[in-house]
Amino acid sequence: MRIRSVLAICAVGIVGAVHVLAAESFSRYRQFELGSSVAAVSAAAPTAASDARTIHQRPAVLQELDWRPSRWKAGASVPSTDPVDRIGFSFYNDQLFQIVVDYGTDSTEGMTPPDLVEGISAVYGSPLNVATRSQTASQLEVESGAPIARWGDTGHSVVLYRTALYRGTFRLIVTDVSLAGRASKADSEARRLDDREAPQRELSRQQKQREDEREAAAKARLANKGTFYP
Repeated sequence: MRIRSVLAICAVGIVGAVHVLAAESFSRYRQFELGSSVAAVSAAAPTAASDARTIHQRPAVLQELDWRPSRWKAGASVPSTDPVDRIGFSFYNDQLFQIVVDYGTDSTEGMTPPDLVEGISAVYGSPLNVATRSQTASQLEVESGAPIARWGDTGHSVVLYRTALYRGTFRLIVTDVSLAGRASKADSEARRLDDREAPQRELSRQQKQREDEREAAAKARLANKGTFYP
């Protein structure tokens, strides 16, 4: 009886550990961890942190960083077999909230959606119910095409898409749901502020342009006056 109790406790512990590991895996894609800083992601890529583009600076800092894995491995004489063509990283206040993985058309040519689902399930486990696009889908999700399969938990989302591009390929989007929600709100607010301040920015641009033109004309006048002769 005592042995059965011990075994039951061990079984519960193992199942719990599996769930914890699964939950943690949804926050990663390869060596990249959601929540990481720009510096940490650029070091893991590797790429230059200075390559990150700032999309908005207020009410939160939103940045993007692109990386294309080398098609050649250092010291190798044959091309890399890595199927990834491009990875896009999105940051909210220096926290990675989304990873967009575009697989190459050549490296996935002939593969079917079930082939991709099988390969990705080896990392994230069995997919959830059939993926459908929500009514509140972001522009990125709409542009990514048709959702094929979904993995994740309450805090993370991993979705495989089939793009509608020529020679349609596959895209995987790994998201921290909470951070992505904050980033979306910050982006909307930033756009609202930009629209509100657009007239004043245009007036300032025109004023600077006139000042630059006057300054250039004054310099040209001095230079030409000194060398002019009838």
